[in-house]
Amino acid sequence: MSKRDYYEVLEIDRNATETEIKKAYRKLALKYHPDKNPDDHSAEEKFKEAAEAYEVLSNPDKKARYDRFGHAGMGGSGGFSGGGMSMDDIFSQFGDIFGGAFGGAFGGSAGRSRRVNKGSNLRVKVRLNLQEIAKGTEKKIKVNKYVSCQHCSGTGSDHGNSYATCSTCNGSGHITRVTNTFLGQMQTTSTCPTCGGEGRIITRKCDHCQGNGVLKDEEIININIPAGVAEGMQLSLSGKGNAGARGGIPGDLLVLIEEEKHPELERDGNNLIHNLFINISEAALGTHVEVPTVDGKARLKITPGTQPGKVLRLKGKGLPSVNQYGTGDLLVNINVWIPKELNKEEQKILEDLKESPNFQPNPSSSEKRFFDRMREFFG
Repeated sequence: MSKRDYYEVLEIDRNATETEIKKAYRKLALKYHPDKNPDDHSAEEKFKEAAEAYEVLSNPDKKARYDRFGHAGMGGSGGFSGGGMSMDDIFSQFGDIFGGAFGGAFGGSAGRSRRVNKGSNLRVKVRLNLQEIAKGTEKKIKVNKYVSCQHCSGTGSDHGNSYATCSTCNGSGHITRVTNTFLGQMQTTSTCPTCGGEGRIITRKCDHCQGNGVLKDEEIININIPAGVAEGMQLSLSGKGNAGARGGIPGDLLVLIEEEKHPELERDGNNLIHNLFINISEAALGTHVEVPTVDGKARLKITPGTQPGKVLRLKGKGLPSVNQYGTGDLLVNINVWIPKELNKEEQKILEDLKESPNFQPNPSSSEKRFFDRMREFFG
């Protein structure tokens, strides 16, 4: 099932400010919070959907990519996933939105959740030629990254069960303090300094990862790249970054697209441009030529009397839109090649033709207006 537009999810305008985005998310999070809607699968899905939308739109870089490329920029097609947020991952962002008071509002999940370690993101560059961009492609890359320790299943403890409940926070991962002020009692919640918010401490560390739960290793990752991507576009492969310490959430793999320069075609958005050179005879008499395309060659008719600067359009021979909104065209710019040197025979032929009425400049009225505007512009 296709994802809803993130702005639609949060019920905001595309020009919404950072404050408006945060306010809209807070409203939906309160409405669909699991503690307020127990055993309601629909509410839980909307809760996750709102969190995913906020996670993208609250981040300036991700928002810019989403505004330009839609879900494809977040990994909405070609095997990418822009979501994949767990409930712990969602609750981990509540500190900035609700503060410590959110858990008390429901007695709830956000207040009870322990700190979840998040692995860092990784960034790789992938170079693509025009054919790969036009068709979409799959790339296999080797990535040096932190992976979950297999000996302790990423827990960091020996045999995965050498734990003790933190005595400072009694396993909650948080410490709540109540202070008396002239306004009355004020409650503040902070991360437990003893366990770092995890709610437990390791009594015996894993010998292989030294209690970190992660090790440096290599991984071969398949990247499915959708058709129509562009230079500078960044795709996100959820959960393929560095593993989170002690069973935490893995980061993302950010794939930066680089475009190889084509020897004969230039890209202009979804259109492709080819500069075709023909000689004077071909321009005057007409001819058939072959022009390069992404798929190979296309045969093109040059009509007699074709003028330099004319642009011929081959519909649908460009690149597809990354959002699947159609395909661009191939634009062929006609350039007439004037020889720099002539032999005596060639010079005589042109001398004989010079006085012919057909070889006298006779621009159309529209062409005259164009040249007049150019003279005015350039003085």
